[in-house]
Amino acid sequence: MPSSIRNSLVWIFDAFERDSTYILRRMFGCDAAYIDGLLCLVAADRGEPWNGLLVCTSQERHAALVEEMPALQPHPVVGKWLYISQDDPAFEIIVERMTALVLARDSRVGVETKPRKRRGKSTLPGT
Repeated sequence: MPSSIRNSLVWIFDAFERDSTYILRRMFGCDAAYIDGLLCLVAADRGEPWNGLLVCTSQERHAALVEEMPALQPHPVVGKWLYISQDDPAFEIIVERMTALVLARDSRVGVETKPRKRRGKSTLPGT
């Protein structure tokens, strides 16, 4: 997806605008919300299964979140995270609940990311 095309689901992160630790980053053609340095939510508006909200969490936390919000299911590609399609009737309710949990610093949501490795200059001759 070209960077000039805006993600139609980025409105999900409006709730975070007043949080001083909020950072929005592009990730694999989607938009990712970080709070307190943790990757919390990813909004994807491409084709399924990249057409909704991904909840960044660990598999150990799935049961507690799914019990509270049964519409959340493990993402079919990134199974360590939960997902709800924007076509699901409960989508907006889940979005509202998940943004509230993120702002409340609920320990079930958010994962640490590894720092990016910087690419150094090539050491091959002639490059």
